[in-house]
Amino acid sequence: MSANLTAIGYQCLSVAFIAVVDTAAKHLTAELHPVQIVWGYSTAIFLHIGLYAAWRAARGPAPFRTLVRTRRPVLQLARAGLLVVTISLLFAGFVWLPIAEATVLNFMAPIFVALLSAPLLGERVDAHRWLAVAAGFAGVLVIIRPGSEIAHLAALFPLASALAVAGFQIMTRIVSRTDSTLATVFHTGAGTCVLASAIVPFVWQPMSGRQWLGFLALGTLGTCAHICLVRAFTLAPAALVSPFNYTKLLWVTILGFFVFGDFPGTNTLAGSALIVASGLYMVHREGRA
Repeated sequence: MSANLTAIGYQCLSVAFIAVVDTAAKHLTAELHPVQIVWGYSTAIFLHIGLYAAWRAARGPAPFRTLVRTRRPVLQLARAGLLVVTISLLFAGFVWLPIAEATVLNFMAPIFVALLSAPLLGERVDAHRWLAVAAGFAGVLVIIRPGSEIAHLAALFPLASALAVAGFQIMTRIVSRTDSTLATVFHTGAGTCVLASAIVPFVWQPMSGRQWLGFLALGTLGTCAHICLVRAFTLAPAALVSPFNYTKLLWVTILGFFVFGDFPGTNTLAGSALIVASGLYMVHREGRA
């Protein structure tokens, strides 16, 4: 049980970091192409984790290549590719949708993870866990109501991002069985940086010093988020950890209000209550188990 609670804590912290990153990214979409934002973000993460790995190697007996060694290079590259797709699609959705609404659509990811964790990871998803996931999904349906701002073709971007998130998280669980947290985060940064660098020349726009500094700050938050995410999936099953992505709704609601002046309506608040309740129920069931 203690390992499960620790994993949940890591996941919630990771989500809080990402909520700040998403808020900043939505602000930047008014100035830069989403792919360029992904490039700056991923490059900053790679810079941070590369410097950290070099520092670790200089202070300890393990050489740099040992710290970042991977036994699953293909999966690590595929995971990085999915992350580029995930972030690009979500940031594209931010161009047209309020951050809270885009985030809600992205909440389909835990449902996809629960569906995929049994056949791909061999994890058992019992009836109580399915009930909690279903309650969370019902909360999402309450928020995605007919006639809302979400009824827009741009909603396809965060929905497709959610599917990519599910694949990314499943791969995180797999590589965490053989590779260290540092190695996984390093290869995530390297892979996303290389892949994004291959695309960004087609959409490049000159950047100001403020934007460069902003990317460095986002890279710091992103690095911390990825470390927490990998630790969470190392300590607990994917179907348990993933629903706590829902805590992101609280963060983006607060940030969306203070940064963009957006505040969710009654349906969003009611759906959020269902989502939080499903997470608390899951914690309660895991404690009894």
